[in-house]
Amino acid sequence: MKLPFKSNAPAPTLRKPAPSVTPTLHATEVAAGYRAARTGGDFYDFLTVQDSKLLFMMLDIAGKRETALHIAAAAQDMFREKGKLLFDDPNNEDSEAITKLLLEMNRKIMAEAGGVCCAPAFLACYDEDIQTLTYINAGHTPAVLKDDEGTLLLEANGLPLGLFSHSTHDSQYCAMEDGATLVLVSRGVTESKGATDDFGIKRVQDLLSNGGFSSANAVCQMILQAVEAHQKQPSRFGPSLHIPGLGGDEPNDVTTLALMRSSAASHAARSSA
Repeated sequence: MKLPFKSNAPAPTLRKPAPSVTPTLHATEVAAGYRAARTGGDFYDFLTVQDSKLLFMMLDIAGKRETALHIAAAAQDMFREKGKLLFDDPNNEDSEAITKLLLEMNRKIMAEAGGVCCAPAFLACYDEDIQTLTYINAGHTPAVLKDDEGTLLLEANGLPLGLFSHSTHDSQYCAMEDGATLVLVSRGVTESKGATDDFGIKRVQDLLSNGGFSSANAVCQMILQAVEAHQKQPSRFGPSLHIPGLGGDEPNDVTTLALMRSSAASHAARSSA
């Protein structure tokens, strides 16, 4: 009888991304918050380039958490190394640099996954000096931009990463005026289940429209608390319970990221201080 073959090769070492450090900008607050169910592959990171520019991303990598985090670590390496090279090159416009960076990240994700791996992504460059945002939404949950004119959804304009190695995305552009707030949320936010419906992106819009927040961190906490309250809404059968491993709906990580541009008045006060 033949015995089962046993390989002496060591098991592959799975990595985790390095901690993301929230940057300090001159006239813009940046914050992020999350509540992890420890089942998803949510990941975000920041990179300051050319002094006045902030490069940032949010990924939602499909698959088991350990593998997803390993892929996220490789994507982070590419984001940080290639991002700095591309944006430090004076011959690259932001729109060109961000398109090239996303393509390299896409290829890296597929290489680490050993094939197809669905990874919706939002990649953006915020230029604080001219108050503009250049971004690509590759199959990700829409970002929400709130300013004096109301709220605007920055919808997906391309396929998620990890599906096609040569997939390209066109960059988009919008202005961030004084007092504007940009919010990114993960799928775990919009798909959080209450007694009768999912949380949805419309509730994120409503929260921003109603105001009542004084900082980027307050925005993140407001959304996280609203999601928690939504999940606990009682139904006619009693309180809603979502237990990992039971039922058809596995809880997901809940992640939010916010940029809040200082108002003209507060910016002037800071400058004169």
